[in-house]
Amino acid sequence: MAAEPLLSVRDLSVSFGAVDAVRGLSFDVYDGDVLALVGESGAGKSLTARALLGMAPRGATVSGSVRSRTTSGGADELVGARADGLWGRRVALVPQDALSALSPVHPVGDQLAAAVRSVQRLSRRDARARAALALERVGVPAARSRAYPHELSGGMRQRAVIAMATVNEPELIVADEPTTALDPDLRDQVLHVLTEQRKAAGAALVLVTHDLDAVRAHAGRVLVMYAGGHVESGPVDRVFARPRAPYTAGLLASLPPATGRVRRLPAMAGAPPAPGALPPGCAFAPRCPLAEDRCRTERPVPRPVDGREVSCHRWDAVPESAADLFLEHV
Repeated sequence: MAAEPLLSVRDLSVSFGAVDAVRGLSFDVYDGDVLALVGESGAGKSLTARALLGMAPRGATVSGSVRSRTTSGGADELVGARADGLWGRRVALVPQDALSALSPVHPVGDQLAAAVRSVQRLSRRDARARAALALERVGVPAARSRAYPHELSGGMRQRAVIAMATVNEPELIVADEPTTALDPDLRDQVLHVLTEQRKAAGAALVLVTHDLDAVRAHAGRVLVMYAGGHVESGPVDRVFARPRAPYTAGLLASLPPATGRVRRLPAMAGAPPAPGALPPGCAFAPRCPLAEDRCRTERPVPRPVDGREVSCHRWDAVPESAADLFLEHV
């Protein structure tokens, strides 16, 4: 990894009035890095990703620091700044719903050509040629560039937005649940296309996903979130092989085994707290069998443990067989 991160995030918080939806996240993204944000629905993953791009929803207050490295060796502070200058060559978004992201009244190729011309000084003809080539690279026939979004399948639409995100070779791609509405085969295909195009562009990737198998296959590092906060982060192989936070262990235990005898899958008791009703101390304490008095009164902060960072007071009490530690069998 480079000495200086491409993106440096410190104490990032996103609030809606008195409700804190993202709480004090800090992490770095390096050149060529693939960082996955994972956690249950409502953990704040997508909101974090949008805040990085200056796209937090109306009414949200973003605080903390998001610094983007510049070509001159300095850094731009993105929190509170206009995001216009980021788009195109520096950062790009692969959205969750391609049909909503694409204009319904313009052919896909024209939209892609417009994205090219927003960054590169090309004629309309050259931009259309570049757009057709970008579509072919993601597996969409050039002839389909004249199609409108509703005329394409879900998989082709998602490939089209990947082409749009990578056509100008950005430094950073943020993919917000890019395979949510696709069946398993299409999910694998789209993630493969995204990975290949990211490599071709030489970009870093922040991948928001529920799919832990996809994280294992495509990400180098993972950040596990719960109730808007940090739980555990580090190299995927290290975190997945030996989780040090009970919540991480619970997520991994819910995965069906890839091979061997099918077992009844365990499930964590309870449900995540509402953002406006977080318990004092550790947000996971009401669901955690290792919780003690300190957990219920003192919020844990990230600490270095075994090559990763863990926000848990009881990390050293999590056994290797953590799947059976606190899970109720269903």
